Amino acid sequence: MAWGSLTFSLILIFLAMAAMLLIHSRNLHKNSGLPSGEVIYVDNETWYPNSEPLHSSDLRLVGKPDYLVRQRSGEIIPVEVKSSLAPRNPWNGHVLQLAAYCYLVGETYGVRPSYGILQYKDRAFAVDYTNDLEDNLLDLLSEMRHANQTAELDRDHNDARRCASCGFGEKCYQQLKLKG
Repeated sequence: MAWGSLTFSLILIFLAMAAMLLIHSRNLHKNSGLPSGEVIYVDNETWYPNSEPLHSSDLRLVGKPDYLVRQRSGEIIPVEVKSSLAPRNPWNGHVLQLAAYCYLVGETYGVRPSYGILQYKDRAFAVDYTNDLEDNLLDLLSEMRHANQTAELDRDHNDARRCASCGFGEKCYQQLKLKG
């Protein structure tokens, strides 16, 4: 009889632990900024790295969103995570980066997302992927290609920290140096 009550007690303890883990898991998902659905792509080393970037041959565009979530409707939502606190409104560069991921999702999976998510440290923004936003992205990519073909490019900022993290620093004749 003692083994029966011990077994029953252990089962109750395991069920309670399972319930607590389920609640904790749901809270983590809720706080992650991810929409409901199945995570199908991760470029985040805390889970598993996804080495395959999304690409569009026509635009010569390549990118790796932080997450892609497939919703029950079949729509695939890109999520871009930023480590900084949220600005009042998302930065235009972040919105265009997210638009590029939306475009790449449409090219790769054949399903155009209606929106994407910018997740900052303290707040998330759902950004509608409209035709106007896509046109802005395509115009910017065209401008970038044209500028890349010109003899000289002009630096568009006065922030030495941006220069320090730029991949073109070794080739840039306008590079700013950090003080100190």
